[in-house]
Amino acid sequence: MAYAVADSGEVEGRFKKIRAALGLESFGINEVYLPPGFESYPDHDELETGHDEIFYCLSGRGSIRIDGEDVELRPGRYVWVTPEAKRKLVPGDEGMTVIVVGAGGGAPKR
Repeated sequence: MAYAVADSGEVEGRFKKIRAALGLESFGINEVYLPPGFESYPDHDELETGHDEIFYCLSGRGSIRIDGEDVELRPGRYVWVTPEAKRKLVPGDEGMTVIVVGAGGGAPKR
């Protein structure tokens, strides 16, 4: 197949598994909506998978806590996190929607 289509509004849940909806195998991609005050996003690393992750804020504001340091997330901002770093999404007062892309690590291509 040359392409696949998934509409965000048709993928259920607060943690939308876009990878599964598209049938992807080469990398992971999810859309995550966190309302204001949401505290259940897990503090975790990706050592088991070895995945680098990119976090991209679509809407709202908040932060990503990386090894205890809060890095602001706002629309248009990309944040790259290596597998060993602990990370946790923390929504701001208006909540936020974030795209998370993960794939096997390696030296970044420039």
